[in-house]
Amino acid sequence: MLYVRSLPARICMTGLLLVAGGLAQQTQDECGQDCLLERIEKLESDYALMEVFVFPGEVTSPSFAAYSAAAPPSDPTSTFSPSSHYTTFITSGIPFPSSVSISQTKVQSSTPGTPSYSTSQSQTSSTDTIPAEPNIPFRPGYRSVAYYGSWDIYTRNFQPQEIPAKRLTHLLYSFADNKPDGTVFLTDSYANAEKHYATDSWNDVGNNLYGSLKQLQILKAKNRNLKVLLSIGGWTHTNTNKHMDGPMATAEGRQRFASSCVELIRDYGFDGIDVDWEYPKDKEQGHQWLELLKEIRSQMNKYADKLVHKDDSGYELKPKFLLTIASPAGEKNYRNLPLREISEVTDFINLMAYDYAGSWNKQTGHNSNLYPSTSNPLSTPFNTASVLAAYNAAGVPSSKLNLGMPLYGRSFTGTQGVGKSFDSTGEGSFEKGIYDFKDLPVAGAQEYYDEEVGASYSYDEGSGTFVSYDTVAMALKKVDYIAQQKLGGAMWWEISGDRTDNAGSIVQNVIEKMRGGGSGAGIESSSNWLLYPDSKFDNIRNGVLTPQVAQRLRRA
Repeated sequence: MLYVRSLPARICMTGLLLVAGGLAQQTQDECGQDCLLERIEKLESDYALMEVFVFPGEVTSPSFAAYSAAAPPSDPTSTFSPSSHYTTFITSGIPFPSSVSISQTKVQSSTPGTPSYSTSQSQTSSTDTIPAEPNIPFRPGYRSVAYYGSWDIYTRNFQPQEIPAKRLTHLLYSFADNKPDGTVFLTDSYANAEKHYATDSWNDVGNNLYGSLKQLQILKAKNRNLKVLLSIGGWTHTNTNKHMDGPMATAEGRQRFASSCVELIRDYGFDGIDVDWEYPKDKEQGHQWLELLKEIRSQMNKYADKLVHKDDSGYELKPKFLLTIASPAGEKNYRNLPLREISEVTDFINLMAYDYAGSWNKQTGHNSNLYPSTSNPLSTPFNTASVLAAYNAAGVPSSKLNLGMPLYGRSFTGTQGVGKSFDSTGEGSFEKGIYDFKDLPVAGAQEYYDEEVGASYSYDEGSGTFVSYDTVAMALKKVDYIAQQKLGGAMWWEISGDRTDNAGSIVQNVIEKMRGGGSGAGIESSSNWLLYPDSKFDNIRNGVLTPQVAQRLRRA
């Protein structure tokens, strides 16, 4: 809500904004709830921005809040640890701990008491001028997390601009690999850093970042609640090739892994690191994973200390880089992990509650069911309820866990149904046996819901094709489950598999329900970080934001 102090002038300003908003509405015949909420938020943001320039030195709106020292939050869903730096947004007396990001350069003012800012242009293209949003206050709530593959730009033709950034709190960019000595590196230089999009210039001066990672920086600037983490590992790098096994066994390898993580954060503008080791083979490797996470946390915190700076009011700002993992649902894998200790060093854990059945089984089975089946036990070799119980028993707080959900289905052909033998896994969208959710149900199939196990699927009697996947209705039931179990939020593998229409999108429907449904917690809110002054790339070091945009953010 807008907070008014100087009544006459602010009433005039608010009136002008409301009139402008009303005129804009007349040009749009259809505007749903989400649209209206965005319009209100935009009006408040515009009002706050006008306050900064019309009433310099005053801060009256939550969108441009003042800071003061504050104690850490006690809310168990908070991703902030007691060792983190906190500032408090003063908004009508309500404190909001926040990780804050500002891109600005303070210079000597010609007028005493009035701050001014550098207007020198960075050596980047004018296409880097983007409409950035101000910082946002911290608000506890559900997390909405999605993986995005660096390979998605190719056969899938799913570009970074298509990511539903407004709906996500965290995006995990997959996958980086590591060398035998532990050094982490990006595997596809063209996709990550070289591909030129329509808004990129071929005539920029200096060493500049392009590709998907520049586009993700732009998404961050436009959507300040979107934190982009680099995900390292994955099945191919860590299971098929077992690249983590060697360097994780030595302190030197773990230190080099962690230091290279910090270098990638610094150069490419990430908000943190996600580690996906599939899987430590024994308790010794499980302990090595914990030691790696501790080392990453330590080195990220040291780098964050170097980025501490003061805004024009003299208040200290510092980033909070995030550390997360993807964790297994199979008992033979999670029993090797010191789960409680891992949960203490990470900000949250993404539970891979899918791939419960596939080509490796002798019978068809559900891909991501919530409960076991007593009537057809072969159909549920795994179930989410037992996994969560085991994690909780090991000391992992429910609020640290995000429920992983698939945006794909696993198929079986030549079968008489679920829990039955099958001939093959059949076709798929891009890989045999796996269909993107947006391509389901396959032609001729009928969708079903199994209430006993909490799972949906489709079956075509004519071809004997069974596909296990989450429908929108099933995904919404999982939101209820998240609320009942007091989980931290939802995670999806992976975002390119979803539908793009609002009615058919799993992510859109889940987010809308989490915003106001379930426990009523809403969606978590916390600012990303935009300042990387020692990046090797000129446009990241200088900021993809121009100095004019940095001025707009100076009160954020």
